[in-house]
Amino acid sequence: MNSVVCIAQVPDTETRIKIGGDGRHIDDTGIKYIVSPYDEYALEEAIRLKEKQGGDVTVLAFGPDRVQQALRESLARGATKALHVKGESADADSLGIAKVLAAAIKTVPHDLVFFGKQGVGTDNSLVGPMVAEILGYPQVNVVTHLEVADGKVTAHREIEGAEEIIEASMPAVITAQKGMNEPRYASLKGIMAAKKITIDSKSVSDLGLADSDIVNQRVTVVSLELPPEKSGGRKIDGADPAAAAKEIVRYMKEEAKAL
Repeated sequence: MNSVVCIAQVPDTETRIKIGGDGRHIDDTGIKYIVSPYDEYALEEAIRLKEKQGGDVTVLAFGPDRVQQALRESLARGATKALHVKGESADADSLGIAKVLAAAIKTVPHDLVFFGKQGVGTDNSLVGPMVAEILGYPQVNVVTHLEVADGKVTAHREIEGAEEIIEASMPAVITAQKGMNEPRYASLKGIMAAKKITIDSKSVSDLGLADSDIVNQRVTVVSLELPPEKSGGRKIDGADPAAAAKEIVRYMKEEAKAL
């Protein structure tokens, strides 16, 4: 059972984001980057399949040199191979990134392709489904439980008030939801072993693509703006609940303009 896990490196969720000087990108200065949290569920599921059925887990990332840190961390957790496609992913929209990943996936033996359900930061949930469409693979998204046997996958999805179960043939694309498993931490043994694994590198041109194929295919970032600073809350005093409720409604209508 060979799996490819596509990972994104994103700013730590506790990082204070600043807008870069061009007004179109974030300022990288001092930012700690991590593996996108939903991708951790995808990676853990692929590793568990490898432990049960054998095979390889190849982690794949598109981006600048710093993404090798995320690839190395994934190797330390249990992936067996890593592929880095070098390029400025910040200048590519979802379709451009999907084209790069799909081209790279074709170069790696695989039965399943895993993604997190979305990359934390942009939160657009588009890349995994787009890759599936480009490759012509069946896809099951936002999966919370997965079974693999006899050349097919049985995927469970939580929907409003129920659970949906979908069967698909392989190769297939799976996007992982929180709760699919409990991602492991890298062990000291894993960290030491990961240092000995060579990370393969390819350029966009190695994959038969040009910058014009991936940059701003459908979306152009005009500007980035931070949300306005939140003002302090207001405390409504008084022991009478009815009077307090009336004051809350009045405040929401006349001052907060929320109603």
